[in-house]
Amino acid sequence: MSSFLRRENSRVNDLTFDVELDVRRLACPLPILRAKKALAFMSSGQVLKVVATDKGSPKDFVDFCGKTGNDLLSSTEQGGEFIFLIRRR
Repeated sequence: MSSFLRRENSRVNDLTFDVELDVRRLACPLPILRAKKALAFMSSGQVLKVVATDKGSPKDFVDFCGKTGNDLLSSTEQGGEFIFLIRRR
């Protein structure tokens, strides 16, 4: 399954996001690689919403944001799906 980007400017948990990335059913390292690629096309301050199902993704996204300087605004789990909101540095 391939991921897709959708420009939204929608809200999750009272936080607005600009782009949504669906990486469900993709295993490590693909969710991180797709997020990195999506963030590269975004402007500073924009927010990326990532939806993943890989069980290791919570730790992976914490590490990724720590290494890249992007802000992990939110990390939640709902029904086996992990939802991350990342602000581009």
